[in-house]
Amino acid sequence: MLLSCASPAQKLLQQATDLGLPRQTFTADGFQLESHTKDGKPTDKILHVYLEGDGLPWASETSISTDPTPRNPLMLRLMALDASPSLYLGRPCYNGHAEDTGCSPLLWTHRRYSPEVVDAMANGLAGYLRTHPYSCLVFMGHSGGGALALLLAQRFHTTCAVVTLAGNADIDIWADWHGYNRLEGSLNPSQFAGGHYPEFHYLGSKDKTIPPSIFQSVLHKRPNARIIIIPEFDHVCCWEDHWQTILETLIKSLPDH
Repeated sequence: MLLSCASPAQKLLQQATDLGLPRQTFTADGFQLESHTKDGKPTDKILHVYLEGDGLPWASETSISTDPTPRNPLMLRLMALDASPSLYLGRPCYNGHAEDTGCSPLLWTHRRYSPEVVDAMANGLAGYLRTHPYSCLVFMGHSGGGALALLLAQRFHTTCAVVTLAGNADIDIWADWHGYNRLEGSLNPSQFAGGHYPEFHYLGSKDKTIPPSIFQSVLHKRPNARIIIIPEFDHVCCWEDHWQTILETLIKSLPDH
């Protein structure tokens, strides 16, 4: 009963606690980034950075949400299935911080991938890496988190792979396809070519949010991109069932594997 009355941020924190993922808050560029960590062995050199989808930017077609915190934190659950050292990196104004100084609905609607959002997340991660010096970063994102994975990956010279699940690789094509207003003020991943590292882009054959028929052509333009279409999957189902296979494919592509 108590959980049913809890806020989305409280529910996410409870899920993380139940999954054994301790909370860590980063301060970056004046924002508080509510994050969660998972340790590995002291000899581990690879960090998996998990990036959640956009959550609930809009409460309805005409009403902006007062709290964009994800109600269904898929990436949090996937991180719990991962044996590698991992970081669930929070966004500015999410996870209970929508009313913080410097936050406004623009930062989870039109400017959800803006330079200030990406800068804050990059600086928060950089601060974490100063005390956790991993030599290889893998950025993993679902939906809008896939857009952030592509934008963040090119900021770090230690990036060694990107994995997206139904990732939004071109925010203009996505907006036009759905008849939405374009996200003015946001960075578009399609305008950044990526790097030397491999990119694994998984799409669900039944996904109507990021339809493969539209996004395959976008992803084919990216160097080092591998596109995998999974039959019967849609935007949210059933990534947990396939996650270990995805991780095994990733591990084989990384240095020393």
